[in-house]
Amino acid sequence: MTHDTSHTNRLIHESSPYLLQHARNPVDWYPWGDEAFAAAKSQDRPIFLSVGYSACHWCHVMERESFENEDIAAVMNKHFINVKVDREERPDIDSIYMSAVQLMTQRGGWPMSVFLTPQGEPFYGGTYWPPMSRMGMPGFRDILLKLNEVWTQRREEVASSSASLTNSVQQMAAASMERGELGEPLIRQACESLRKSADRTYGGFGGAPKFPHPMDIRILLRGWQRFGDEDALHVAVLTLEKMAMGGMYDHLGGGFHRYSTDARWLVPHFEKMLYDNALLVPAYLEAWQITKRDDFRQVVVETLDYVIREMTHANGGLFSTQDADSEGVEGKFFVWSEEEIVSLLGEERAKVFNYCYDVTERGNWEESNILNKLKTDEQSARILGLELDDLRQTLSDCRRVLLEARSRRIQPGKDEKIITSWNGLMISAMARAGRILGESKYTTAAGNAANFLWLQLRRNTGRWLHTWKDGEAKINAFLDDVACVVDAFIDLFEATGDAGWLGRAVDIAGQVREHYYDSEAGGFYFTPNDHEQLIARNRDFQDSATPSGNGTAATALARLGLLTGNAVWSNLARQTLEAASGLISQHPRAGGQLLIAFDLLLGPTREVVFVEGSQPEVNTSMWRQVQEVFLPRSILICRRQGDASTLLDPAWLEGRTSSGGYPTVYVCQGGACQLPVNDALGLARALGVTGE
Repeated sequence: MTHDTSHTNRLIHESSPYLLQHARNPVDWYPWGDEAFAAAKSQDRPIFLSVGYSACHWCHVMERESFENEDIAAVMNKHFINVKVDREERPDIDSIYMSAVQLMTQRGGWPMSVFLTPQGEPFYGGTYWPPMSRMGMPGFRDILLKLNEVWTQRREEVASSSASLTNSVQQMAAASMERGELGEPLIRQACESLRKSADRTYGGFGGAPKFPHPMDIRILLRGWQRFGDEDALHVAVLTLEKMAMGGMYDHLGGGFHRYSTDARWLVPHFEKMLYDNALLVPAYLEAWQITKRDDFRQVVVETLDYVIREMTHANGGLFSTQDADSEGVEGKFFVWSEEEIVSLLGEERAKVFNYCYDVTERGNWEESNILNKLKTDEQSARILGLELDDLRQTLSDCRRVLLEARSRRIQPGKDEKIITSWNGLMISAMARAGRILGESKYTTAAGNAANFLWLQLRRNTGRWLHTWKDGEAKINAFLDDVACVVDAFIDLFEATGDAGWLGRAVDIAGQVREHYYDSEAGGFYFTPNDHEQLIARNRDFQDSATPSGNGTAATALARLGLLTGNAVWSNLARQTLEAASGLISQHPRAGGQLLIAFDLLLGPTREVVFVEGSQPEVNTSMWRQVQEVFLPRSILICRRQGDASTLLDPAWLEGRTSSGGYPTVYVCQGGACQLPVNDALGLARALGVTGE
């Protein structure tokens, strides 16, 4: 994106790529902070708050149409103090004022546009507005002039509206639902709700636009395992299959775009978010454990390879987003013409590739082609009269050629902020993939990212921070930051057997308890108790595009309680679920991560202790056998010869040794332990793979 360099505003001193995109607007932008509010008070002006993020397409549109418009900028500068916020840096601000916008308009989204009093109280808001009125939408310039008139001539209306709206936002932030009964029927009810809303043709839930819903997919897999619900498994597998075949998946570079604008997953919003890919990897891993489908494994590998290749800092941290736009055009980087593909692959290979990936002269989107699969490889091989292995090799060769050609195009922008919570989610995904697939490069990448966070995202006091860019870490960590890191470090412990990760998880859990816990109502606040005072202090229980902070905290603390035997952690997890019980009873689809935590806490839980023997290759073989089993309610402890952790519940290690130099597995469930096993058949029986 090009900007008029004759203008420079205060955002030029920020590190956020999104804020820097606006640093040369003619708008006199302020970052969120005391300076902006002091100016609003001293000049008696309302604040215009604009919230967005770097990969947001309509944020770019509003910038081009309005914020780069000299006439509109002049109106903004004359009558308002204009504040720009990156929602990825300040999810606390975003959450509070999004509640206000939803109360006012019954909808939300980005760019978010809110008008505030100098005290930060909202009185009018919306999302995207065109520069001038059109097609029934009010123009941004007209809104600015009208609100200035209201502010200067009818101030009492503003005071009444802002006081009422602020009170409503505060009530929403403090709301606690009537508690429900926590029991196994909650999980069954959630599965039934998801099955009823499932699209039986294209997968997913509801109609367009379609979002991935990875937590809901994982609940369905747990419903299958817990209740023998075959239809739950069918819905989950169909959804994963159709997403991976559709245009929402990047068939050349790996990884998923944000969401699909249509019901059949063809046309995505083309931005790629670290968190979407981090959340989808465990869903595909779990489905692979159940089905052993090669395409599910391939999705995991390609997605993580994309993250390592394109979204990783030299020192291991993981970048936030890849933009939807390149050269000012959404999706241009990712789409193809038939002619271009034929010229790169040649007629013979292009004929096969284009058939398999729905490429035509006419195109399937705006006269271009979004690569997607209408048929499985097996179906295509049969129709084309090719051997399946030959077809797959041809397609692999073609994808490699096209990916190399695509890499020479002008790249979409990339937001290289490193956000603690999103890194935590991807560290978990990588650590699990490394463990389950036996791919050490993913475990290594997870460890590198975790070490980056440990070294760069903490204050000298040990307290955590939210975001890092260009050598500077800032902003107090939010609940989901610390909760995701606790969960990630537990995953690294299970993947590596290194008790150092468990010790770090315990240390961070202590901060969660000390600084975020709501001792009156249970659960955790989104911000720590020493955070900047805003107009409300939220507790988030509902999942959004990412798991709720309380859902992640409950999951991590339940796992920590099981591993350490320390009831403090288990009790905190249980109290959090009790505080959320009304929500997940009445709206189970709103609390997928809470239900994942509840499924674990409810049990029965398998405790699997793997004690290595003296032969590395035998150790590896049996460890792989353990990993390939879907054990959603389990803790895994890998004990190497002679090592032990004082943090673990002593019961997991007492008397646990290898038998005859062979790797030996101890499996306990429901307070009863089976005899140790050191052969493949005995292990399969102990894990419930056969005879159950």
